[in-house]
Amino acid sequence: MDDLKKRALDYHQFPIPGKLSVESSKPCATQEDLSLAYTPGVAAPVREIHADPANAYKYTNKGNLIAVITDGTAVLGLGNMGALASKPVMEGKAVLFKHFAGIDVFDIEINAATPDEFIQTVVNIAPTFGGINLEDIAAPHCFYIENELKKRLDIPVFHDDQHGTAVIVAAALSNALEIQGKTLATVKIVFLGAGAAGCSCAKLLKLMGATNITMVDKTGVLTTDRKDLHDNNRHLAVAPSDAKTLADIMPQADVFIGVSAANALSPDLLKLMAAKPVVFALANPDPEILPSLAHAVRDDILMATGRSDFPNQVNNALCFPYLFRGALDAKATQITEEMKIAAALALAALAREPVPADVLQAYNLTSLSFGRDYIIPKPFDKRLLARVSGAVADAARLQKK
Repeated sequence: MDDLKKRALDYHQFPIPGKLSVESSKPCATQEDLSLAYTPGVAAPVREIHADPANAYKYTNKGNLIAVITDGTAVLGLGNMGALASKPVMEGKAVLFKHFAGIDVFDIEINAATPDEFIQTVVNIAPTFGGINLEDIAAPHCFYIENELKKRLDIPVFHDDQHGTAVIVAAALSNALEIQGKTLATVKIVFLGAGAAGCSCAKLLKLMGATNITMVDKTGVLTTDRKDLHDNNRHLAVAPSDAKTLADIMPQADVFIGVSAANALSPDLLKLMAAKPVVFALANPDPEILPSLAHAVRDDILMATGRSDFPNQVNNALCFPYLFRGALDAKATQITEEMKIAAALALAALAREPVPADVLQAYNLTSLSFGRDYIIPKPFDKRLLARVSGAVADAARLQKK
């Protein structure tokens, strides 16, 4: 870990600090260039945009520019690190947007005393951007912030910790269940973790046909008689019963989805699950149960984690660049549930196709095919841009009709 720390710090410091720079997309080598880039020529697009705001998409980078915005209250698995300390993560997000989908990003870290102050700051700067990607904002404020921004802005607003995770989980689970011979409509699903990611995943799975979902948090099973629920998890609560804890609800569960903490799923609880279980242990950096331990307990398990060093990584990089690419291409004013489902289905379908040679080379593999160790595409699969972005754009355009 000391070696990893040094390599990571060197990576961020050299040859220049940080991971981002700004480059001009137009020449500026002559007097003529200067007169067009700035005064007096720049007055022409200013007048055109003043006459019709839609012209900003024609004469500026607004249509390909995303703001990645945070208050630093829920940074990775580190917690409330503050706005400034979150900047490396936001820069990293920007790198992924650019590398995978050709989208430009300004990372913006906001010191805000209240959620409303944060919201107003974003509203004030929104004219610059074609979309807003919210990142690393703690629950339950993240729900309120996203909902208010969606009401007040006419550009897509997307909280990736919620919805990006939900899209990837939905895609991966669709394929995992197919391999295990089960269906979304009939399986018993248990979530451990009822924060931003857990709630969004459960909501999307319900929209896609899941009928039996039980949410568990630190207090226990989310039931309708609990007084500590909020607007974004109350609708996921189940009727009160004798099942109060994770141990109570795990017998004969077909699916376990952990978005909680390291080592939160014990081998004894895993043994209680139904035949051919699906386990998504997504806590980072240490999952709810390590794959080596899970496979030692159950030889019929299909497993995914959030880590790149284990098979079946649930990685948001498979979603947010392509979801925004599709939304921007379609000039969508919001990201809808239909667009998220389209992204999930496109991801699931792509994993069933033969894996290109360049993907195998990127991961130093000789072969890879759809099955228990490959239920979701790899992030370096170049087909993702056309397939997922195209599906999202088609869904957006269909809703405009």
